[in-house]
Amino acid sequence: MPSRPFNREDHVFHSTAFAETIREALDFLADSPTHALPPPAMFYGTGVYALYYMGNFPHYRPIAEANRMKLTQPIYVGKAVPPGWRLGRTTGVSLRALFGRLREHARSIEQVKNLAVNDFSCRFMILDGEESNLISTVEAALIRAYLPLWNTAVDGFGNHDPGSGRYDQAPSEWDTLHPGRSWAMKLRGRAPSYENIVAKIARTL
Repeated sequence: MPSRPFNREDHVFHSTAFAETIREALDFLADSPTHALPPPAMFYGTGVYALYYMGNFPHYRPIAEANRMKLTQPIYVGKAVPPGWRLGRTTGVSLRALFGRLREHARSIEQVKNLAVNDFSCRFMILDGEESNLISTVEAALIRAYLPLWNTAVDGFGNHDPGSGRYDQAPSEWDTLHPGRSWAMKLRGRAPSYENIVAKIARTL
């Protein structure tokens, strides 16, 4: 069967409806209620979330000031997906993945020496059923829209314990800036320069 001459535009998919759906999702999250970190009640579901900082850590002062009157600048955006999500084999929405992720972040912050979990608030959006297919897309759109510091300039907040036998790696930038997570204290690799991290934050903010 003869083929047409190659034209890139024949392969480019455009959807104004999809773009509008993403804008609608971002607006929904921005207008959703804020809660303490972690939220005061357990809930089921997967989705995306944003963390907001309002404390006195000196290098984060511009973020805290931006959030003083209204929470508008997240310091971190993340997602919680159901098991089997990467392989397209999810197990439903009766999971506490999103709540568990927020609680995990609260525990990380509680362990460090120079942050207080009471200085954080969160927003979250539950994406169940077919909407769960939007989780990664919405997370990426939020990061592009807000450029959260812990997503773009300070790496490592979302890291997990690498497990026994894998502690030769270096601490992350986040753990160098905020020491105290029990598993991160076991890492034996050379830590990044504190001064370089601070300089990068200053350039970013």
